[in-house]
Amino acid sequence: MKDADTTKKISHESDWRKFDAMTEAERHAAAASDPEAQPLTSDNVKRMKRTPQVKVIRRALGLSQEAFAARFQIPLGTLRDWEQSRKEPDAAARAYLRVIARNPQAVSEALQATP
Repeated sequence: MKDADTTKKISHESDWRKFDAMTEAERHAAAASDPEAQPLTSDNVKRMKRTPQVKVIRRALGLSQEAFAARFQIPLGTLRDWEQSRKEPDAAARAYLRVIARNPQAVSEALQATP
């Protein structure tokens, strides 16, 4: 048997005619009535955690993953997990990343071994 005989082809193209026929007000009302696409309320925004973007911080400092991990004593695998969204930094790590973003030189100096 051929694959065409056993598989069903599904079209992923949208028919925009119905959308095009709607007025701006009708489009807005349709979007607002979608329970899965509700706008964020100020209370929801307050409850959300702001996670520092590790890759953005690292790139702003002009460091490779290896150099950033070594400089700030973060395990390389952990850094890669954060950057690739496999894991989220915990509360302490988020705070540490905020400090690195605001004053990387102070963090580097604090981590240097003292004689």
